[in-house]
Amino acid sequence: MKTQKGNQKHLTLSDRINIEKGLNNSDSFAAIARVVQKDPTTISKEVRKHSKVKEYNGFGNTPCESNKDKYAPCKLKHACGDMECNAFCRPCRKYKCSDIRKAYQPMQCPNLRKAPYVCNGCGKRTGCKMEKKIYSSKYANDCYLETLSSSREGINQTPESIQKMNNILTPLIKKGQSIAHIYATHAEELGCSKRTTYTYIDAGVFDVKNIDLRRKVKYKKRKKATNASAKSRTYRIAHNYEDFQKQVEKDSNVSIVEMDCVEGNIEGQKVLLTLTFRKTTLMLIFLLESQTQEEVLKVFSTLENALGTELFRKLFGIILTDGGSEFADRIGMETSSDGITQRTSIYYCDPYAFWQKGCCEKNHEYIRYIRKKGTTFDDLDQEKVTLMANHINNVKRDSLNMHSPFELSQLLLDEQLLSAVNYKFIEPDDVMLAPELLK
Repeated sequence: MKTQKGNQKHLTLSDRINIEKGLNNSDSFAAIARVVQKDPTTISKEVRKHSKVKEYNGFGNTPCESNKDKYAPCKLKHACGDMECNAFCRPCRKYKCSDIRKAYQPMQCPNLRKAPYVCNGCGKRTGCKMEKKIYSSKYANDCYLETLSSSREGINQTPESIQKMNNILTPLIKKGQSIAHIYATHAEELGCSKRTTYTYIDAGVFDVKNIDLRRKVKYKKRKKATNASAKSRTYRIAHNYEDFQKQVEKDSNVSIVEMDCVEGNIEGQKVLLTLTFRKTTLMLIFLLESQTQEEVLKVFSTLENALGTELFRKLFGIILTDGGSEFADRIGMETSSDGITQRTSIYYCDPYAFWQKGCCEKNHEYIRYIRKKGTTFDDLDQEKVTLMANHINNVKRDSLNMHSPFELSQLLLDEQLLSAVNYKFIEPDDVMLAPELLK
């Protein structure tokens, strides 16, 4: 049988049993290799690495390595200090050479210095008084399993490398940055995978803890219908989610934007209007003085005036939103300021189907990192909202192949849009998603 030279598979217990049988039969490494289908060098390394030393425990002492004639009987006397004893020390039953003579070195069998390096197949093994090396398949497999287990324990880093990682991760995570965002710019410096970094944080290796990482947001289905459910829904006719899907099938290249409002606490009046581009996940954020149709129309008119009707129609081809009362004036949103030209098409998600505009909902999480749920927006102005939008849009994300929405928008959207809303690039390490950003 031809050997598989260079086979990288580990030896199994069955392979080790065959190796032991071969050594007991005095087979060569080449013959054993053909049986276990491994390279002879692999067999040689296995035998030398996992053979164990077996000392002689029978009558008398092992010959001393320091004898000039290694096979002549040792004539040493009085090593124990008893000057009246005339017997040779070597056959003494009371002491061993290793106990009474510092210079004693047990004789090594010269056959162990060459293949097969063990005494398994030696015919003189039973009566030999020299140290023996024995290959045992059970002992070898136990050693291998112990090495395999111990290699996976602990942290495969030096104190210096851990400190270096800590110096990079801790200040950035404290700013609210995600592990994905940090790895987009510091992967080579960190020197390990994201999964390993999460493991180190979980083990308490760094100054940051699991509590400093972003929580997983869980959405719950509403149990009660909103007040708007009892209002007229005539504006939704022919503009439901099913109609939206049909329109997208007709024109697959149309630009789709998801629209929603983010509310503050009950006492607050101001809300945030968000417009999220599906292709780039860029999110435009506008501060509304109140959650009304008039405030929404003001934003549409401001954008159209800054971009021009043609560019507005190109960028906001289809807008998908929910059935909130502030979005009920479909005709007003779709019609240009001249009252004649159509500037966009508005479609509505099914009730309670937040996942139908999931890109928008996901982006709202970033807002909540900076402004916790239940806080008011009344202390904000549009300048602070734009600052918040800039930091959110410069977060590098796994879903964008480690790019940020701003970077993709520079390639896929018109730069006039970014200029009109005053959005700009922020250095990755300066990105902050924490309440301190707006203080």
